[in-house]
Amino acid sequence: MDLSLSTRNVSGPGGDRTVVEVGGEIDVYTAPKLREQLVELVNDGSYHLVVDMEGVDFLDSTGLGVLVGGLKRVRAHEGSLRLVCNQERILKIFRITGLTKVFPIHNTVDEAVEATD
Repeated sequence: MDLSLSTRNVSGPGGDRTVVEVGGEIDVYTAPKLREQLVELVNDGSYHLVVDMEGVDFLDSTGLGVLVGGLKRVRAHEGSLRLVCNQERILKIFRITGLTKVFPIHNTVDEAVEATD
């Protein structure tokens, strides 16, 4: 399966956010595409990202590494990276790896956009 990516800008109480909608599988083959997108957004000045993972069917350790790398990039600019995920099988991966303590994880994009840093 392939990876689909789209971005859009939204405004919320915490300021402007860039929402990255991700669909498909984030694995060793597709993760570089997501990494490039996150790097490009940060290089263009988008430091507050919301990664919408509602359409993600599969996530492996390579994908987790890309998300952690994205978080490090935005934090270097005092930014934030919030995840939107309500699928139990994907959430389980974040719980097992302890990344629920690292990433703010929300049920909806609106909830993530409304959250303040």
